[in-house]
Amino acid sequence: MRTQRQVVDYALQRRALLAEVYSGRVGTNEVCDASPYLLRAAKFHGQPSDVTCPVCRKEPLTLVSWVYGDELKHAAGSARTADELTRMATLFGEFSVYVVEVCRTCSWNHLVQSYVLGTRGLRESKPRRRTAAE
Repeated sequence: MRTQRQVVDYALQRRALLAEVYSGRVGTNEVCDASPYLLRAAKFHGQPSDVTCPVCRKEPLTLVSWVYGDELKHAAGSARTADELTRMATLFGEFSVYVVEVCRTCSWNHLVQSYVLGTRGLRESKPRRRTAAE
């Protein structure tokens, strides 16, 4: 998306957590704890990915995008599809998007990425008038 900015990738955090799981220091019941609300959002608003679940290895992960921001009012804290995000990016000044990967089989979930969308700061400013001294 053209207005995507302030991108934060959580791949290192994910890799460290999975290393803890694979070594046995963290149990799968501690990381496979997706809420029913998140699982429903994955079913209806999620976007399938090419990455297989790193815990159960049974099915591809689903990416769910959650939106937050003061301007969103009642829509804040809800899951949105990619098409909805594109439309919202042109309607609102600024809001945050959090992308969570979810396995609908074993309930693995982890924050993958966060970024900011919106029109704030993207409007072209009018050319400044030059003074006689310039």
